Amino acid sequence: MTRRRGTVAAGNPDTAAAAADILRDGGNAFDAVLAAMAAACVAEPVLCSLGGGGFLLARPAGARPVLYDFFAQTPRARPAEGDCDFFPVLCDFGTTQQKFHIGMASIATPGLAKGLFEVNGELGRMPLRRIVEPALKLAREGVALNRLQAYIFDVVGPIYMETEGSRAIFESKTRPGRLVGEGEIVANPDFADLLENLVIEGADLFYRGEVAALIDAECRARGGTLTRADLEAYRMERREPLGIEYRGAHVFTNPPPSLGGLLIGFALELLKDVDPGAAGAGSIGYLGDLVRVMALTNEARVESGLHDSPPAEAAERLLGERMVDAYRTRVSGHPRAHRGTTHISVVDGDGNAASLTLSNGEGCGYVVPGTGVMLNNMLGEEDINPRGFHAWPTDTRMSSMMSPSLILGGGGRVTALGSGGSNRIRTAILQVLVNILDFGDALETAVIAPRVHFERDQLNIEPGFRPDVVRALGDAYPECREWDDLNLFFGGVHAVSADPAAESFDGAGDPRRGGVAINL
Repeated sequence: MTRRRGTVAAGNPDTAAAAADILRDGGNAFDAVLAAMAAACVAEPVLCSLGGGGFLLARPAGARPVLYDFFAQTPRARPAEGDCDFFPVLCDFGTTQQKFHIGMASIATPGLAKGLFEVNGELGRMPLRRIVEPALKLAREGVALNRLQAYIFDVVGPIYMETEGSRAIFESKTRPGRLVGEGEIVANPDFADLLENLVIEGADLFYRGEVAALIDAECRARGGTLTRADLEAYRMERREPLGIEYRGAHVFTNPPPSLGGLLIGFALELLKDVDPGAAGAGSIGYLGDLVRVMALTNEARVESGLHDSPPAEAAERLLGERMVDAYRTRVSGHPRAHRGTTHISVVDGDGNAASLTLSNGEGCGYVVPGTGVMLNNMLGEEDINPRGFHAWPTDTRMSSMMSPSLILGGGGRVTALGSGGSNRIRTAILQVLVNILDFGDALETAVIAPRVHFERDQLNIEPGFRPDVVRALGDAYPECREWDDLNLFFGGVHAVSADPAAESFDGAGDPRRGGVAINL
């Protein structure tokens, strides 16, 4: 095959290298992003698993973007009161502690395996056997754990030491009783075997065959709610992306039922009349407006009833002229004053673009026997269960803050970007969009620039802003926390850009989340 030019940005060197390997061998952006996804299941095991789900925003060259939704689905039945395996664990982030819920009753129907096969069938050029080769190699030979992945394991240690199946993969071979640490090798030969069998037998192995039978039997025996019927009924959804016109560019992002793209769209609508470029990057004028937009977006999220209405109705209210106009006046006339997620972006020389965000929650602690796959704990995620645990609507696609996004600019330039970071995903992406479209920043500058995040009356500020700007923000927002370093709390935006006609490619991995970019 002819070597294909392109760029990939991801949160781990081995993940990015898998995509680059496929591009070099002639695969397109969609082949490459799937190879990176499979590799991330080995190289970023807390953040990505075939037991989780994700969203791919794909723009085939010359065609309209399409959103592929293979995120988690709630089971068809809720657990009986008190008769389920569902319990809290306390995870230590160093500066704070957070409670997560795991166990068999925290598992929602996973979609990643379905996405792997169906996206390959619709958009790929290469056979799946070739696409998974980098992941097979990593799983058999092992991956040296880098500093970021070691830190993530430290945070979620209680989850990954919970069961014998998980300890068999992730317990340190030199320090029994502790998880693997930085520099130690993590291999997963069972996962390699599963991938090889999936390539031969197809997705039915996972959703209708032996894997489905194992999950069903284990859930029945150990207090879970997921059944074989849930797995058999799972479907990948294709959606029209949410589109926003901003500063002469077309911005596309994740539509309902997910929330992150809607909130990014609402914030961009409010910023249209503010003109951040006139105030200047890092100025108190711009940051004052930006924080106010974040605060008003949080208010509008509640007022529009995003969590309590059908997604289409809530979206129409949130982005409707009445609500946008009402909130816009509160910006322009105003005095100026840790979830387990990873992202992969790929563009190729033909103009294909792929923006893929993935999550396994934190993992439920349970590994499907003989597969090396830890299933998700999405039903134990407080952020996406606003009505409370075990109150979710049955057999329904779950919502998410994940917001894979694309920018289609003048002259055929396409930019793919997205982020991990739970509730900070939307503000991280918003700030990078503004850096690119309002301030004209180069991709790396736009990604590395310091960020702020406002939520629940608290303003968080990264270092890098002028002292007088920080003081002014602190005066305006008394609950203000200044961070010492760029931090993964503020997301991890991995972005790539291409102008195929000019053969111009660029990529930037976010250092906050171990970002790596490879230009070919």
